[in-house]
Amino acid sequence: MGVTKTDLFSLQQNEIATMAKVLAHPARVAILEYLLQANSCCNHNLVAELGLAQATISQHLRELKQQGIIKGTVEGVSVNYCIDASKWEEMKQRFGDFFDGYRPAVCSNC
Repeated sequence: MGVTKTDLFSLQQNEIATMAKVLAHPARVAILEYLLQANSCCNHNLVAELGLAQATISQHLRELKQQGIIKGTVEGVSVNYCIDASKWEEMKQRFGDFFDGYRPAVCSNC
């Protein structure tokens, strides 16, 4: 398998691909949906809600946090997670611009 040549693509193309990649796992989508609804939560809430193992949840939270989509604050022995509002808005804008770029074809032979 060849090496991905990200330098062949624009910064925007690489950023959209990275955002899409982090959203490409259903567990991460479920975590984000839960955080959007709850507005904040502890790791153990996600384990109970999603039915996944603690280690699995932690791995997905780490991926989301590394991309800046979520942030966490330590409270005692637990970590509270929430959506990072500025990153969420940036993602909405990037994906919105991408999808808004579609113009229906005028010809019918496509």
